[in-house]
Amino acid sequence: MEYIAVFFTHSGALKYNKFLKGKNISSQLMPVPRKLSSNCGIGVKFNYISDISTIISEDIEKLFSIDHEESKLIYACD
Repeated sequence: MEYIAVFFTHSGALKYNKFLKGKNISSQLMPVPRKLSSNCGIGVKFNYISDISTIISEDIEKLFSIDHEESKLIYACD
């Protein structure tokens, strides 16, 4: 499954990208589409097939699953 994580800060996005790479999860930094967030503008796109709750981080503002260019909010920081 493909995901896009969006963040409150640019440094949060960089930190999370490094976290995923440390777990051998392929990821890339990307500009966040305006329909997903207007905060920091940088997101992390990645593929993950296991339980997504195991890689939720406090840096994430929102997490979207992406299916055929359709996005679905699956996590939002309270």
